[in-house]
Amino acid sequence: GQGVLGLLDQADAQAFSAALLAPLAGYGSRAGLVESLRAYLESNGHWDAAAQRLGVHRHTLRYRMKRVAELLGRDLDDPGVRAELWFALEAARR
Repeated sequence: GQGVLGLLDQADAQAFSAALLAPLAGYGSRAGLVESLRAYLESNGHWDAAAQRLGVHRHTLRYRMKRVAELLGRDLDDPGVRAELWFALEAARR
């Protein structure tokens, strides 16, 4: 049960992931942004739950997600964008 990821070639999935998340790589606290994005997505966009998971204030998380949206040029309120980002984060784990 690998879900959607299991349907795709691993190399293709990782290439997609690397390309989509690349703009975050040039940012100083990349790990913080990626980790924050993952927590935000895992919390289904609930600020308080995601911030608590990260141990940061919800305003800190909002700022980070604003930076992520700017760096990626994507609207994090769009469910399709969130799905793509979730996929990219999962592919990066493989």
